[in-house]
Amino acid sequence: MADPKGFMKYQRELPESRSPKVRIDDYKEIYEPFPTEKTINQAARCMDCGVPFCHSGCPLGNVIPEFNDAIYRSDFAEAFSILSETNNFPEFTGRICPAPCEAACVLGINQSPVSIEHIEKSIVEEAYERGLIRPQPPTTRTGKKVAIVGSGPAGLAAADQLNRAGHLVTVFERKDRVGGLLRYGIPDFKLEKWVLERRLGIMEAEGIRFKTNAHVGVNVDPQWLEEQFDAVLLCGGSTVPRDLDIPGRNLEGIHFAMEYLEQSNRRIAGDPSAQQEVISAHGKNVLVIGGGDTGSDCVGTANRQKATQINQIELLAKPPAERDPLSWPNWPMVMRTSSSHEEGVERDWAILTKAFLGDETGKVKAAQTVQVEWTKDPVTGKHKLSEIPGTESDIACDLVFLAVGFVHPEQKGMLEQLGLQTDARKNVLTSGYHTSREGIFAAGDMRRGQSLVVWAISEGREAAHEIDVWLMGESTLPTKDDSMFMVHD
Repeated sequence: MADPKGFMKYQRELPESRSPKVRIDDYKEIYEPFPTEKTINQAARCMDCGVPFCHSGCPLGNVIPEFNDAIYRSDFAEAFSILSETNNFPEFTGRICPAPCEAACVLGINQSPVSIEHIEKSIVEEAYERGLIRPQPPTTRTGKKVAIVGSGPAGLAAADQLNRAGHLVTVFERKDRVGGLLRYGIPDFKLEKWVLERRLGIMEAEGIRFKTNAHVGVNVDPQWLEEQFDAVLLCGGSTVPRDLDIPGRNLEGIHFAMEYLEQSNRRIAGDPSAQQEVISAHGKNVLVIGGGDTGSDCVGTANRQKATQINQIELLAKPPAERDPLSWPNWPMVMRTSSSHEEGVERDWAILTKAFLGDETGKVKAAQTVQVEWTKDPVTGKHKLSEIPGTESDIACDLVFLAVGFVHPEQKGMLEQLGLQTDARKNVLTSGYHTSREGIFAAGDMRRGQSLVVWAISEGREAAHEIDVWLMGESTLPTKDDSMFMVHD
């Protein structure tokens, strides 16, 4: 499997990023080109470890050792063939996935793990360059029609799979452009939109139909979908943001993170409706509440808009710098510094926001905070926080972004009109991927709650298999479990 001594010959190496001082002047992806020879050396680090935990760490079940071996042999065509069996969109995951596969890499026990995400991106980009990725419409059609609501990663993955099975697929998107989270939630410096457009063009050429400005439950009747299509798959995402119910929340200048990111992405794309800046960090003191990826994206965007000062606070305690060895092969809780953080931000942890303060015009001017301590209840095992007296402080800010997650999908409209059962967290309740209504399925964040893009793709693929079986009685579409038995000569 690759070079038996590769992990001793080569250290982990990734593409260099452009200088933070340079890249904050544009929204282009931040990484410099990386020589193919170096990518081959990185693949050579993949060991013949016997039990490839990276495989189980990947929500898609990517057959990672096999495509690493192909890259080591400079066979990019074979590597792409292996990768494309389990991942519809490696050009997305190769750019924005947090790489749980790398966290599970056996080499990562006592060294830096194999650079799997970079190798994945290299494979797919080489495949595009060589013309290996081109429209391949199905040779036969089943005559069955499937409607997919939502064009995020789950909906796109399901559409791609069901179209391959020969079904007639129509994707309904409530916004004016296709892509969902990939389009409006992720900044261009992480995923330039030509990458998305390139894949969408192929999908359309393969026969998938996209209907934009089609808001099911508002201007598209859900019952009409049931009547016109043989199956309906709901992939509308978990879109209701978590709020802070504290004094001063209604002050001007406090926004949900996704509201800010979508407007910025629209403006960069040249959408006429977004050209007049409504939310801009230019010359302002910005406070980002929430330490996850969405908060990091707000930091990067605010840096590019030339904010005067950016602070980011997180309620949880500061993670350790090194992973606990006992955490392997699970996802480790460690301190992570993103490219956006490198560009400039003041970060703090274990900070509770108590209230917002405003000026005489009703605009936010500061956030009242206090430091907290987290302790574990010896009886219940649950963690609880307590405020530390004497640590109260005000953070000056005239622009605040709430990046504290999402709670559940929107209940009004489509879900209420369909009368679907929901679970205790108000996600769509399913048995497998089948909802409480016959012929209606759900996948992605709408079903499992807020999660990763790679999990959304996995959900879309698995739901497509279940729909295919429901429509046809059997299916040739692979599942994640099938990847465990894939053998490549």
